[in-house]
Amino acid sequence: MDNIDGKNKSEDIISLDEEKIDVQKLLEQYDSESNVRRPTGYIAVIISVIAIAMSLFHFYTGGFGLWLALKQRALHLAFALALIFLTYPTTKKGFGSDKAKVPFIDMVLAVLGAVSCIYLIVFYKELVFRAGLPNNIDLIMGAITILLVLEATRRAIGPELPIVVIVFLLYAYLGPYMPGYFAHRGFSLNRIIEHLYMQTEGIFGIPLGVSSSFVYLFILFGAVLNKTGMGKFFIDLSLALAGHTTGGPAKVAVIASGLMGSISGSSVANVVTTGSFTIPLMKSIGYNKDFAGAVEAAASTGGQIMPPVMGAAAFVMSEFLNIPYIKIAIAAVIPAIIYYVAVMITVHLEACKYNLTGLPRERLPKAKLVLKEKGHLIIPLIVLIYLLVRGFTPLFSSFWAIVLSLAASMVKKETRLDLKGFLGAFEDGARGALGVAAACASAGMVVGVVTLTGFGLKIASSVVALGRGNVILTLFFTMIASILLGMGLPTTAKYIVLSIMAAPALIRLGVLPLAAHMFILYFGVIADLTPPVAVAAYAGAGIAGGNTMRTGFQAVRLAVAGFIIPFIFAINPALMGLEGTIFKTIQLSITSIAGVLSLGAATTGYLLVKTELYERILLFISAILLISPDTLTDSIGILFLAVVIYIQYSKQKKRSQAGTEIKNDKIASKK
Repeated sequence: MDNIDGKNKSEDIISLDEEKIDVQKLLEQYDSESNVRRPTGYIAVIISVIAIAMSLFHFYTGGFGLWLALKQRALHLAFALALIFLTYPTTKKGFGSDKAKVPFIDMVLAVLGAVSCIYLIVFYKELVFRAGLPNNIDLIMGAITILLVLEATRRAIGPELPIVVIVFLLYAYLGPYMPGYFAHRGFSLNRIIEHLYMQTEGIFGIPLGVSSSFVYLFILFGAVLNKTGMGKFFIDLSLALAGHTTGGPAKVAVIASGLMGSISGSSVANVVTTGSFTIPLMKSIGYNKDFAGAVEAAASTGGQIMPPVMGAAAFVMSEFLNIPYIKIAIAAVIPAIIYYVAVMITVHLEACKYNLTGLPRERLPKAKLVLKEKGHLIIPLIVLIYLLVRGFTPLFSSFWAIVLSLAASMVKKETRLDLKGFLGAFEDGARGALGVAAACASAGMVVGVVTLTGFGLKIASSVVALGRGNVILTLFFTMIASILLGMGLPTTAKYIVLSIMAAPALIRLGVLPLAAHMFILYFGVIADLTPPVAVAAYAGAGIAGGNTMRTGFQAVRLAVAGFIIPFIFAINPALMGLEGTIFKTIQLSITSIAGVLSLGAATTGYLLVKTELYERILLFISAILLISPDTLTDSIGILFLAVVIYIQYSKQKKRSQAGTEIKNDKIASKK
């Protein structure tokens, strides 16, 4: 890393609009959900009309009552399939890759996708009366829907999830030919289609139900906030609060990405939107490009575990566990804060190690001025949290949060949304929901096969047997499975798959259900940083111009607390406030922060001054001891940390005295 004094570049800082970064190009490169067509003419108008209609439908039903479950989910998927086939190219290169045109075949597929779903709405009563006895048209429509959902998912989020679904479908059909323990009687194609299409057990199951209700409204809420300038507000506020401190731009990245991520729920989108500003800032004061990209990636990824909104997976978790969403958000607060504290500590130590100064105060925005100009935009977020805490449903809370966002934008001219801005926000909301809708529909088929075949119980028993009844070992195997599966799937999809395969095994070994599901979510999120398929880190490297693999490994080092925290709350859920007293929760929080401080210093090689090898070893042992929520191990871990701090303080004092003596000698010689 270059040792560059920030003052040398003060003239170039803040005016980073000069460094043009093609945000859309980066999104398309690293985020499948952003690799979309941009047609012109009447096709563009049709796409906009469908997208706005989709948002208006969900906004209306969110405020005035949802339709019957199957009808609501069917129309939601009809909109999604039509938009996906009109906006996502067949391939990145080759047939159907021209982003200025929509091939005729894709128009046909868009109509077919919409018709096959609307069929369930139009003939709803007839389908209810002949439940379990589908006719030929029902089966044809079902087969079309299954195939189109798989293709739409491939286009929107990549081939990995469709491959997983196909494997499960083959398992349902080829049951008698499966090896020993995993064999079952097998099901006909008609039975599989009927189960996945005509009931709320497959495509139109809980995952799509969550996507078609409050998840959509939260995505729309984020789109409206973004249009009003909330992203710029978060960055300016972060600059005002932390820009002047040691290594200020990196801390700005952590704060801004945490704030933005809490309402966006997409690691890559968060990296690209905030990183296009924060990464050049970091590079300007001396952070090398790999580390700058890694800081943004680690900070942005944490947004999916940061309340109040978190990611779409948290809402699916609420439905699966049948507990209020606010309980999940409250349980997630302390672990998420510890995660961000850990990233901030590592960033600070890195800056101290290389003497990287902050930005000049005179070139930074003033906090009072930022709050005066755009502080009103945060009111809807505060009201959203208030409504959720008071026990109102996420659907009700998100609906009124959107209404308040639109109202708050009108307060000042700079944030006011005109008709074009309003329609643009609603169109962006629909586009942002397509990947989630496709993932939920496909993951619903996995859930459907599991319920049809009983595969979930078998895999849970196998995981328990593999872990030999040991909780730590089973947690470790689950972590590996979560990361491996998470490398190719979006967070919502990987959470759904793992929740039916891995979570039951943890619960059988005594882990609380919420802690077990949160454990899976954490490692599914961390997979966005873990090479070789670290999409968030690669996006950060793309902006910084760094090496993708080095950026990925740096991001893992920064986010290493994310690998430890889940083990702590799985073993002792008091960290999430689920068990024990408030004092136990406070104690665990303090020891966890001490643990991540030890780990950050050990991995960085700096605490108060640069550390020796033996000090790093002591710090690493301290971090490991502080993972185990036991009074004895915590005490020894704190003792080791205290010893290293004392040694470091003594070194720092000696160097300070030596520096003072040299300075005095120079003054004396001049006299």
